[in-house]
Parts: sequence; structure tokens; C-alpha cells
Amino acid sequence: MIRATGIVKSYGDLKVLKGIDLSVAEKEVVAIVGASGAGKTTLLQIIGTLDRADSGSVLINGQDPGQLSQRALASFRNKNIGFVFQFHQLLPEFTALENVCIPALIAGKSRSEAAARASGLLDFLGMSDRLDHKPSQLSGGEQQRVAVARAIVNSPSLILADEPSGNLDTENKTELHKLFFRLRDTFGHTFIIVTHDPQLASMSDRTIRIKDGLITQ
Repeated sequence: MIRATGIVKSYGDLKVLKGIDLSVAEKEVVAIVGASGAGKTTLLQIIGTLDRADSGSVLINGQDPGQLSQRALASFRNKNIGFVFQFHQLLPEFTALENVCIPALIAGKSRSEAAARASGLLDFLGMSDRLDHKPSQLSGGEQQRVAVARAIVNSPSLILADEPSGNLDTENKTELHKLFFRLRDTFGHTFIIVTHDPQLASMSDRTIRIKDGLITQ
């Protein structure tokens, strides 16, 4: 599913990743842990095609997105990768339903098709009574569920999450962690999750520890 080989990344004189080799199987839930500054988020961004490695390669379902043009890469990312961030990144002027629809509209779906898909996902996530609410009218846990629905609206095979529960209270954090596994079991997504949360790491199929730009475990 995912194969990263020899990933090296520097910012100026600072070498953040020093030769990362990583494989993740289809439908696997993998947690990446390590101290702040270890290179976890940088690796996630490279796997997600948001940044490029200085050297090395990443294959997603056998395809090297690094060989694509910028336009083709944006289309590949939209269809194949979903992102969940710590602070939700919802657009405040749009409702929950509209926020979830955006990636589907970008992918070329009609408004009715996008709305039907988004509505179904929000219902699955227990948000059917909040479709017309804007982010400011939602709790933190509700906002994160909207963000999760947005990440999976195009049925991507890969979901990348960067500290997804870092801004949630204990109850919502636990519910989000359980949700990831329910989504994997229901829709077959593969998850790579950067986290400092020991509960989420312990629930994952596998934990990968990064220290000083290298995988140590």
C-alpha cells in the first residue's frame, strides 16, 4: 500500500529525516510517535505529497506521485489521500455539509452527488442534526468529526492524521480513536497517524517510533 524508501529531508543546515524506510499494508492503522522535532510531521507531509523529499521515494498503491505534474499531483492527492489535522481546518463561512462537500466538488462531482455523499457520511458519524451548522456552532469533537467526513468524502485509500486528538478532551479523544478503527473496518481505509497520545498508539496495529530523523522501533 505505502512504501517509503531512503527518505531524506533537510531545511537549510538542519537534516530532519536521515534515511527513512517504511512500509504500511492496506487497511493497517499505524501510529508514528516520537518527541517534538523528531521528524514525524515532515514524514507525514512527504507521504501525503504536501512536501518533497530531497532524496528517496514514496510509492502509494504502486504509483510514484513524485513523477506527476503539479496538476496531476493535486488530482492524485484529492482522490487518494485524506487529511485530518489537530485544529480541524474547517472553513468558517461554510456549514458542516458544505465543508465536507468541498473535496468532492473539486474532484468533479455534481453538487447533488457531493451533498448526498457528504450527508450520508455525516449521518454515519452521528452528525445528521448538525448539517447546517457552521464550525463556530459546533463543539471541538463535532468539528473533528466533520473534518473526518471531509477527509473520506472521496473514498481515499489512505488517511493521514497529524495529532488528530491533540485538541480534544478525554471523552471526545476516546470517541475519535474508536472512530478511526470503525472507519477502517467499514470502508477499508489505511491510517497513518502522528500522535503523542499513548492511548491511540496502543490501540493501533503497529507503532513506529522516530528519533532524530530515524526510525528506532
